[in-house]
Amino acid sequence: MKTIGLLGGMSWESTIPYYRIINEEVKNRLGGLHSAKIILYSVEFAEIEKCQSSGNWDESGEILGQAARGIEAAGADFILICTNTMHKVAAQISSKIQIPLIHIADATADELEKSHIRRVGLLGTKYTMTQDFYKKRLTDRGMEVLIPDDAAVEVINSIIFDELCVGEIREASRRKFQDAVKRLAEQGAEGVILGCTEIGLLLRQSDVSIPVFDTTVIHAKRAVEIALET
Repeated sequence: MKTIGLLGGMSWESTIPYYRIINEEVKNRLGGLHSAKIILYSVEFAEIEKCQSSGNWDESGEILGQAARGIEAAGADFILICTNTMHKVAAQISSKIQIPLIHIADATADELEKSHIRRVGLLGTKYTMTQDFYKKRLTDRGMEVLIPDDAAVEVINSIIFDELCVGEIREASRRKFQDAVKRLAEQGAEGVILGCTEIGLLLRQSDVSIPVFDTTVIHAKRAVEIALET
């Protein structure tokens, strides 16, 4: 079994599901008392969020790159960044290490292709929804990516940072996400990406009418596939 490196803490609320899903999946596949080999580096999210809000992405990439080096030095065979947004600096992080970085958007695109989804809605932080670092990984594979209107982008971003990242789950916010998904479906979205690792804490498949692609689940299960490859 390969050792999985997790670069987490962004936020820690969504890093917990990574640990749980990976170990549950290993148990399901191997049975008995089997569990995953995991090295977790959990960063101080306030430092990263400050870089995000100020647009200082290079500094955040440096912080995460050094953390990734620590994960590699501790013996990980590959690394997952446990957040969608910080894949904006994935290339900078990769340049600091010699082991593979498993990109969350690539793993998600694979699942979209398996489901024959060509037009997909994307929910996430305002950075993920409005910038190209994530969407381009999908459009380069022939997919059309739809995002909410500007007002909804701000509402969704606020819910993520002000509520989900601090463990607050509100029914009113769930309804706002449901409304955003409904509008995307009306625009022709065949499925929706939960493109922030916290969104799965709030929104489930049973809450909406189109297929949901939870990036936390997809990414974590991809880690298990790689860890158990022979």
